[in-house]
Amino acid sequence: MKRITAIVLALVMVFALASCGSGTQTRGDENQNEFLIVGGMSALSSGNDSNPVLVELAEKAGVEIEWDLMSDSLGEKVGVLIGGNQLPDAFIACNFNQNDLNEYGSDGTFIDITEYITPEIMPNLSAILEKHPEIKSGITQADGCIYGLPSGELMGTAAIGADDDLSIYAIPEFSMINKTWLDELGLAVPTNLTELHDVLVAFRDAEKGGAGSTIPMSTGYDQWCWGQEIFYAGFGFTNFTSDICFDLIANPDGTVKFVSATDEYRDAVTYFHDWYAEGLMDLEMFSQSTSQLISKVSGGRVGVTTWWEIKEIAGDHTDDFVFLPPMYGPQGTKYAQTRNVNIRSGPGVTSGNLNVTSACGNPELLLKYFDQWYDPEVTMQLQYGPIGIYFTEKDANGVWQTITDDAAKAQFGKSSGELKGQYEVLGPRLILAEYYNKIFYMEDRATERLHQIEEYWMPYVQSPAVYPNDVTFTNDELEVISRYKADFVSQVAEYEGTWLKNGGPTDDEWNAYLKMLEDNCGMSRLLDVYQSAYTRYMSNK
Repeated sequence: MKRITAIVLALVMVFALASCGSGTQTRGDENQNEFLIVGGMSALSSGNDSNPVLVELAEKAGVEIEWDLMSDSLGEKVGVLIGGNQLPDAFIACNFNQNDLNEYGSDGTFIDITEYITPEIMPNLSAILEKHPEIKSGITQADGCIYGLPSGELMGTAAIGADDDLSIYAIPEFSMINKTWLDELGLAVPTNLTELHDVLVAFRDAEKGGAGSTIPMSTGYDQWCWGQEIFYAGFGFTNFTSDICFDLIANPDGTVKFVSATDEYRDAVTYFHDWYAEGLMDLEMFSQSTSQLISKVSGGRVGVTTWWEIKEIAGDHTDDFVFLPPMYGPQGTKYAQTRNVNIRSGPGVTSGNLNVTSACGNPELLLKYFDQWYDPEVTMQLQYGPIGIYFTEKDANGVWQTITDDAAKAQFGKSSGELKGQYEVLGPRLILAEYYNKIFYMEDRATERLHQIEEYWMPYVQSPAVYPNDVTFTNDELEVISRYKADFVSQVAEYEGTWLKNGGPTDDEWNAYLKMLEDNCGMSRLLDVYQSAYTRYMSNK
C-alpha cells in the first residue's frame, strides 16, 4: 500500500472509529447481508436511505444497506479509506477512471466480478450483456477482468425503430444553408463543393445579410458540433476533432488510422484555404465562441453554418434554413464522386460507478441486489424518480407518463426538474435505446434529432464502423497516451489552422509535418496503442 502521512493516518483512525461505532457488520462473513457502501450523491438528493425504490429493492433482496454518501469531498474520503485499507463493501458513484480501475483491480482492492454475472445471480444484467456484447467489451479491462458494473445512457436510433442502433452523437455536426437567400437569388441547394463555393460567392456579393455584415459561411474551428469538418466529406472523411479519439477512423477491416496524416486530409485543407482567402469562411472562425456564432446566425447575417440543430442556432431565422446534405467533392478532381461521413460513438459505458471491494464477504448477495437496478422500470425510477411521484400513469401504449411542472408544484411544491433532483440515485444503471418510447418517453427534441440522423445523414455513411469511446487500456498504454496525446492534438490543430489561413502545405512542408508527428509526437506509438485497444474491444465483443 502507499505510504500514508501522519495527517492521513489520523483521518483513517477517525473513519475507522466512526465505522466501529456504526454497528456495521464485520467484513469477510459469507453469510453477510448487511453492507456498507461509500460514495457520491447529487447535491439536490434527499439521500438513499429514504428513497422508496431503494427501500423496496433492499427488502426484495434480503439485504440491509448502510449508505455513507456525500456530494463533495468524496475523492479525499475515498483516498483515505483505500490508503488506510479501511474498505467498505463497495464504492458507488465515485467515477473511478481507467487508471483507478487498473490500479485497484491489480492490487486486489476491487474484486473481479465476472464470475457473478450469470443468469442465476444477475439475470437482468446477463440478459443485457447477451443482447449487447459491446457493453461487455466496454467494461472488460485489458487483463480480461470486470472490476465494476456498467453505467451509461445509450440514446440511439433503436429508440425510433431503426435496424442499426447509432448514438445520438453519431453525427454531431449538422450543416445548414439559408434557403431564403437561395430563393431570393434564384439558386438551388448545392450538391457538391464547387456549387457550394459559387453559392457562397453569390451570398457575399449580394450582401444578403446587410451591407458590410454578410458572412457567407460561419463555423467554429475543429469544434465538436459546430466546426468546419462536415465539409471535408467531399474528400472522403469527416473527423469532428476535439479529441484524438474523434480523429480516429475505424475501418471495416478492423484497422484504425489518423485522418490527419492522410493525403485526403492534406487535399482538404489545401482546398479550403482558397475559401478562407476569398472571404467565404468567417475570418473569426478560429477564435469565436458559441455565443458569438449564435448571435451572427440568429441575427440573419450567415448563409451557411453548422450546429447540433437548426432552431437552437438560428432563433427567429429558423424557418430560413434547411439542412445542407454532405457535398460531393470539387468538380474536375478525383473527388468529384466522393462524399463520406464517418460516424462517431456516444459516451459509451463506464464501470467506475459500482465497485465491490475485497472487504465484502458476500459479493454474490450484494450483486444480486444491484442486479435489480438493471430492470428497465427500476432504472427509469433511479434516473428520474419513483412511480407514483415522478411517473404518474401509463398511457394507451403502456408507456409511463411523467408529472407536469404544474402538478409537481401543486403536489410537492417543486418543479418536475427539482423533483427529479431530489429522487435521482447515482450509481450503476443502463438506459438502453430500446427503453425509450416503450418504457418511458424520450425527450421530443432528442427523438427529432435521431430521425434527422437516420433520414438526412446516414445515407452518406459508407461504413458503420466506429471507434468506441469506452475502449480500455493497459497501464503501459495509458502512459504512452499521457506522454504523447496532448502534443499530437495540439500540433495537428496548429498546422491545420495555419494551412487554412495561409495556404499549403507544399511537399516539403507536408513531409516535415509527418516527420514531426512521428519523431516529436509519437504518432506510430499512439496508433499502436489505439489499435491494440480497439482489437481487444472487438475481440471481447
